[in-house]
Amino acid sequence: MSASGPAPGQTEAQWRQEIQQRVVRDERPQTDDVLKTKGNDFEDYFLKRELLMGIFEAGFERPSPIQEEAIPIALTGRDILARAKNGTGKTAAYVIPSLERLSTKKTHIQAVLLVPTRELALQTSQVCKTLGKHTGVEVMVTTGGTTLRDDILRLSQTVHVLVGTPGRILDLAGKNIADLSQCTTFVMDEADKLLSPEFTPVIEQLLSFLPKERQVMLFSATFPLIVKDFKDRHMVKPYEINLMDELTLRGVTQYYAFVEERQKVHCLNTLFSRLQINQSIIFCNSTNRVELLAKKITELGYSCFYSHAKMLQAHRNRVFHDFRNGACRNLVCSDLLTRGIDIQAVNVVINFDFPKNAETYLHRIGRSGRFGHLGLAINLITYEDRFNLYRIEQELGTEIQPIPSTIDKRLYVAPSLITEDEVNKQNNSGKASANGGSNNGNGNGAQQQQQRQHQSGAPVIPPTQAKFTQTTIPQSQDFTQSIAGRNRGPRQPQQARQA
Repeated sequence: MSASGPAPGQTEAQWRQEIQQRVVRDERPQTDDVLKTKGNDFEDYFLKRELLMGIFEAGFERPSPIQEEAIPIALTGRDILARAKNGTGKTAAYVIPSLERLSTKKTHIQAVLLVPTRELALQTSQVCKTLGKHTGVEVMVTTGGTTLRDDILRLSQTVHVLVGTPGRILDLAGKNIADLSQCTTFVMDEADKLLSPEFTPVIEQLLSFLPKERQVMLFSATFPLIVKDFKDRHMVKPYEINLMDELTLRGVTQYYAFVEERQKVHCLNTLFSRLQINQSIIFCNSTNRVELLAKKITELGYSCFYSHAKMLQAHRNRVFHDFRNGACRNLVCSDLLTRGIDIQAVNVVINFDFPKNAETYLHRIGRSGRFGHLGLAINLITYEDRFNLYRIEQELGTEIQPIPSTIDKRLYVAPSLITEDEVNKQNNSGKASANGGSNNGNGNGAQQQQQRQHQSGAPVIPPTQAKFTQTTIPQSQDFTQSIAGRNRGPRQPQQARQA
């Protein structure tokens, strides 16, 4: 087969089928987040054949809703303001038109792709290289935490697409190392973060190095009011796309467990033993707690990596690369990895520390259920978190339910990994619960009481976890400490009901 298209006597359909036969298909079920499309194909956009080869070889079959909306508009060169859920294909929605519009015959930088974190920069550059591997495009990634020397050497050669974090790219442009005077495509991924007060001055300076005739595209799951100010000053009649009829992904099932601070590690251990985890990401609210928890998980006998902003960049890169390649089952991290990180194998996200705001929560749980697949989000809630939980539910328009004693594997495990016996067991368990509920008047009364609590604004505390609320433990207390001599009650029933 020709590297640039069909072999002599081969039709376009045969050429595409031959490429797709070499790709291992993902047979996992998907939700409407990515399946509710207009039925377009990538060929409908008249893309370069070399680019189509990269798209098909990457396993892309048809464009997702955000790709259907953004790609044809972006190809015209118009500014775009796009809002879509995490994990629905936003990266390819701007990478594909950016690669299509550039010319590999020119040697200067033609597209700048800005992202807020170093890990996301590495991931985005890899997407560019994968999709454009037959086009001859030269992609460079640059982030803070590395020496300028390597970047200077790389920029002395041809670079068509520059991917990186704002501070480093501004540094290169300000020192005349990176010439952006002919860069006609400027993309901001996770634009809400890039337009936060810490990044806005850098973005403003960076835009001054670009030509006035340029295409500006903003992509994010959430857009604060500050985006309007940026749009009015730096964008020309942008085409606005909003696919956020709801904020959370439909494939992610959300639960919470009401625990004391000192019981979190025990609860986590129970979850590990009960859940069928392919890979999990566990979030903490501080770097110190990230390292403490990673140490605890390792002591419990589970494989675990950790990553946070205070680590050396080389170490962060290695952890991200190895976890992505399946070298470890669990990753403990701070909010460093909440944005954009796409690891398809992650099917469970655990908020060991509950986040303070809805935006962070949304990005965290979006690490599972990627591209319409199923995932599970479990939140460990302390007494201090109870009203924060309710507030986030209201802001996101979602429901976080009390964790049941048994979680149906069909909610987060690929069907091919569930045995027929397990399916029958889940079905029988569901029927038994339904029958038990209808025959037990006390059970119905408790359920009605829980519903009333939920409607009144208080989170539902399952009866099996009610004892956890009797003693308040400060949120700041080190979760590795325990209180000696305290009567903890019968431990076995609590252990059995935690997960």
